[in-house]
This record gives sequence, C-alpha cells and structure tokens, in this order.
Amino acid sequence: MDTTPTACVSRHLVRFMCLLAACMVIPVAQIWAEPVGEMIGPRTARFHASEAAREAMVPSFALQSPRPAIADVPDEFPVEVSFSMEDGRFVSEIPIEEGTSLYGTGQAAGPLLRNGRRTEHWNTDAYGYQDESPLYTAHPWVLAVRADGSAFGVLADSTYRVFIDLTEGIRFESEGPEHPVIVIDADSPQGVVRELGDLTGTITMPPKWAIGYHQCRYSYYPESRVKEIANGFRDRNMPCDVIWMDIDYMDGFRSFTFDPEHFPDPAGLNAWLDGKSFANIWMINPGIKNEDGYFVHDQGDAIDAWVRNSDGTEYLGEVWPGEVVFPDYTMAHVREWWAGLYEDYMALGIDGVWNDMNEPAILIREGDEIVGATTMPEDNIHRADEVLGGEGPHARYHNVFGMMMIKATREGVMAANPDKRPFVLSRANYIGGHRYGATWTGDNTTNWFHLDTSIPMTLNLGLSGQPFAGPDIGGFIDPGTPEMFARWMGFGALLPFARGHTQTGNIDKEPWAFGPEVEASCRRALERRYRLIPYYYTLFEESSRTGMPIARPVFFADPADPRLRDEDDSFLIGDDILVAVQTTPDRSSAHDLPENTEGIAWQKLDFADFDGEGRDSEDPNQPILYLRPGAIVPSGPVIEFMGDTPNQYDELTLLIALDHEGRASGLLYEDAGEGWGYQQGEYRRIRFTAELGDDGVTVQSEFLGGSMPRPDRAVRVRVLGADGELVGEGRGGEVIRIPLDG
Repeated sequence: MDTTPTACVSRHLVRFMCLLAACMVIPVAQIWAEPVGEMIGPRTARFHASEAAREAMVPSFALQSPRPAIADVPDEFPVEVSFSMEDGRFVSEIPIEEGTSLYGTGQAAGPLLRNGRRTEHWNTDAYGYQDESPLYTAHPWVLAVRADGSAFGVLADSTYRVFIDLTEGIRFESEGPEHPVIVIDADSPQGVVRELGDLTGTITMPPKWAIGYHQCRYSYYPESRVKEIANGFRDRNMPCDVIWMDIDYMDGFRSFTFDPEHFPDPAGLNAWLDGKSFANIWMINPGIKNEDGYFVHDQGDAIDAWVRNSDGTEYLGEVWPGEVVFPDYTMAHVREWWAGLYEDYMALGIDGVWNDMNEPAILIREGDEIVGATTMPEDNIHRADEVLGGEGPHARYHNVFGMMMIKATREGVMAANPDKRPFVLSRANYIGGHRYGATWTGDNTTNWFHLDTSIPMTLNLGLSGQPFAGPDIGGFIDPGTPEMFARWMGFGALLPFARGHTQTGNIDKEPWAFGPEVEASCRRALERRYRLIPYYYTLFEESSRTGMPIARPVFFADPADPRLRDEDDSFLIGDDILVAVQTTPDRSSAHDLPENTEGIAWQKLDFADFDGEGRDSEDPNQPILYLRPGAIVPSGPVIEFMGDTPNQYDELTLLIALDHEGRASGLLYEDAGEGWGYQQGEYRRIRFTAELGDDGVTVQSEFLGGSMPRPDRAVRVRVLGADGELVGEGRGGEVIRIPLDG
C-alpha cells in the first residue's frame, strides 16, 4: 500500500468528499481507498475492491482451475489497481508508464496497437462489423509492454458486459457487481502470455488435418455441389484438407437433422470425402425449433433444458428455423444431454463441428426479410449450477453462453470418438474458451479495411490466449475483386486457421473462381503453407504446452524496439519467419523489420514455383518471407493433404539462416497427427544445429525425446545468406556437411 504523504492526503480527501456527498445528497463516485491484494502465482496478483468483495468472489470462467491465494501482494509489486463505482458501473483502473504500448482486448477490429481505443466486450452478432464494433467474443484482457520491453497483463475477471478504455492508462468498466482484477507481471510480453496460458489453459493438439487449408461457403448444397468442390481441388492438384457444410444441409434448419432431398445420405457423402482424403465439418446451432415431434426439442422438454424468461416461462426467440428455444448450458445435466446428441451424429463419419449463432443471436425480421440481429433479454434466467455461481440473469451468463455450448459440444465429440482429437469451431466465446474450440474473426466484408485488419485481429486474439484463429479469407460479405482475393489468400493461407468462406448469394470464392492468374497465386500461397506444415505443427505443439501464439506480432522479435510496436502489416510465424504483407491496393505498405543483429539481417526466403520456371516470391500477390538469423525451420515437400505421401515424414528440408557467430538451431516436433498416443510419449522431438567452419557448414541433429524412432529420410539443407544460398543433402540422423563452394 502506498503510504507516501501525497497518497495519505488523497485517501483522506476521498473519504471527506464521500462523507460530504452523503450529507449533501450529491451523487459522486464511490471509491475504495484500500483494495485487497493477494498473490496467486510467483508474479501474478489478484486484487479485490474490498475484503467483502473477496469473500463474495464468484467462480471464474476464465481460469482453468481455482487459484487460491499464496501470499499477500508485496509493497514492491510494480502494478497498482484502484476501484470505484461510477454511473452504476464498477470501474478498475491501472496507470501505465510513459512509453507503454497496449495490446490484447481479444477480437477487436482496427490496429494492433490499442492505445487510445475503447472496446465493448459483449458477444454480438456483428455482421459486417466496423472499427470498434462489439464483436463475437469477450476477452476483458490487456497486455501492456513497457518502454524497456518488460510487460504486464491485466484481466478483469467478470462475465458481465465490460468496456475497456485505453485512452488514459487501462480502465475497465463493468455493468456487473464487484469483480477481481488479475495482474501478471513478467520480464517480457512472451512471459506474460505464457503465464496467461498457465492461468486460463492452453489448446489441445488438434488433428493434423485441421492445420491444413479449409474450404467453406454458406452453403455448399446439394451434396453433388460438395463433391464438385472436392473434385475441383483434387483435379487441380491444389492443397486442401477440409470441406465445410453450412446450415443448408439441415432439414428446415433443425440442428442434428439432414435435408432428405439435398443430403439424403450424409454417411455416404462423408465416406466419399474420406476417399478423396478430405475431412468434413458440419454446423450445429443452439436455437432449437420449438416444435413438438422434433426429437431434439422433445428431449429438451423432457429434461426442462431451456433458458427461461424472467417470469419463469420458456424464452422463445427467432432464428433460422423460426421460433426457437435455447438450451441452458450453465446446467450440467443440460450439457450432458447436449453432448449425448453427438453420439449418433458423429457416427455418420463427421470429423468436426462448427457452433455458430451462439452469442446467442436472435434475428430481427420485418415481414419475410431479416433486417438485423439482437440477443435475448438481459433479465432472462439461467439456472446455473452452484459450481458456476448459481442462478443468475442472462446479463451475467451472456458472454459465456457460447463457451459453455462448445464445452458441451467438445465433450460430446470426444465421447463419440474417444480415439480421435476433436475439432470444434465457435463464433462466440469468452477468454479461456480456447480450451474447447478454435475461432475466426466473424462475418467480415470484402474490402481493403477488412483485409488489412484481419492481421491485427488474429494477432490480438493470440495475445489474448486464443492462438487458433484467422479470418474468412477473401471476405464473407460482397464480391470483391480478383486482385483483392489473391492478395488475401497470399497471407491468409499463412495464418493459424486458414479457411476460405463467403455468404449465401455471393459469387464463388474458391481458389480457381477468379481465373487462371488468381488460381496460380492461390496455389503458390497454399503450397507455401503446406511446405511449412512441419514448422506449423511444431508451433501448435509448443502452443499446447505454453500458450504461446502461433502467429506473433513483429515486436516479439525485440520488445524494447519502439519502431516495432505498431507494426501490423507484418507478422511472425513462431519466432523464426516474418511475413511482410502489402495490405493496400497500391502496395504502399512500408514495413519496420527487426534491426540487424551484429550486422546480420533477416534473410529473404522463398520456394521454387510449382511451374518449375521461377520462384514463388516473383508473384506480387505473395507476401515477402524472411528467416531470422540463427534460425533453422523444418519444411517439407508440397502435398495436397496430410498424409499425401506414402510416409508423411519421408522428406525434410531445413531452412537455415546463420547468426553473427555462424550458428543456428531449431526444433522439429512430430507425432501420428491423430489420436492421443503423443500424451503417452508417442512422439519425437529433434533439435537441429548448424555451424559455419573454415570449409563449410555442418548440420547435426539431436534426439530430445519421445518413443517414435528417428526416420531414415532424405534431409535437404538450404543455408540462406546475403551472398546467395548454399544447398546440401544427407540422411536423417547423419552429419551433413555443405562446402562453401557448394
């Protein structure tokens, strides 16, 4: 506690003003002069407005497990939190030092750097959203990077509507009751993000097919159109792993049903797709048609599953099927029932599930036309289990409605296919919900603003704990232009979740839909991603252990460099590859790259073009790739889908950039790509090192762990440098020597 004379005078002044206001009946802000702090980790503190607030603390949805206090907050803890009540909102404020840069805030449109911005965290069906619109997920979290590169993060641990105001320091305004504020202090932003992963959990390793390219639209139907799209990829030898089915596959938009005319044999279609080496993902929405005889409705009725109005009656809303009821996922028996619905559903050969409209969205109609969307009334009642905090209004549970839905979905998918890794995508979520599903940046528009903002949106989601994210590549709303589509695919294919998507009634947006030149650009972009799958897979495994993002802001390369703080036309893949994108029509984007290290610059990286006549970097629609000095990045051959080659591990190419000492290193993680054997040690982790000597470069490998044997495979080496490229090859496990004149 600050006991300086100024602080003491300030506290006495506050108390005097509050007393005076009470006597004069003049409304002023209520201020708690002595917040209560407790350490819940070595450098992580939790602050409460008062001892009474600490006693009244409700269970946290954000944290993966309860965090009891381990000590009082020491006087030297570097971050201060103050609390007040202003205009009916509970306010917490954290001052920042000059030169501090602010990030995070989850799924926010606009720039990477959030200083001066204000965002509303209230899950919203934000069709065609604009800068500073409330969006689909709520992440009341801010990452602050000080001028010296050290950092701290702040979580307002409330599920109510929260406003984050970063115009002067960090300010959270909650429409709910008093809540704790959690502060993580660390020596670097990476340290903060890792501790956030420890607090809120990390993703589980996805099936390997999920990190390939996905193709979707609203909607591919009938099933003959689905087959046509699948054949379009395979006939063109274009990489793709997943085809998606949007709501038009359903019978009258009823979840867990299939249109008997358009999709008469879903099991047969999934088997056909599997024969073409495609995984499949199908949509399930929470709005259940209020119709007797519809089995989901009848089962829900039997267990009293639905969200209620404030008067205790069933809440009825309007979504795609018409009048609907909504499962109350805050009750364990409802989640268990919902999970059980997936047993027969997944038995049809379904690989993954897409939960949409789960903010929850309620449609607004004028006649037969949908003119907008809202959500259910805030005074609706959720009969939540005591372990979640007990019965409460929708205002309290709105932001976690989608999170609890996908938790139940994931549990059902896992129970139906216990030997497979689940994949669930959700539009709505809350901080910590990455434990259950991936997300995307929602219904974007095909314009240059949305193309540009899709990079910082993905980065800030990663900085907020959600690493498996990306935009609708090519734009969901409006047609756009061939040039825009090619540019978007060029970098969108390199983001963690790579899916092309567009809305009903729009033009076709498959990679070949804009003619042969755009098709060639899309092929180069997708082939780049698939060449880098060994690296991406290694990064996903790292993220599953540490919470580190897959796509990272460029300032991670040097958090103390002020030039990099607002760089968001570029991003890092892991620590070792930098992607510099032209996000404007006139290609005028200027990039701030990390400084040279002891005179060594990041080295440009490209690949041989598929036509055998040049390099993919010659295509102006492709972003420029750079390799970090001192890095070794594992890459593979061009494949059309995971497991395309007889043995997906039979060829490896090491991309190397030596540092100023003539050295480099890098990791490769491999496992079966499916199933849970890796949790019992069925994996391998290999470290590669390279060193420059008088007569050349020596490359060696060290087996770091896992029970999977080292494969006997061809290993090619590319050493990138300012004066050209050295190449060599050998076999896995052997020392590879590349002469300088090679």
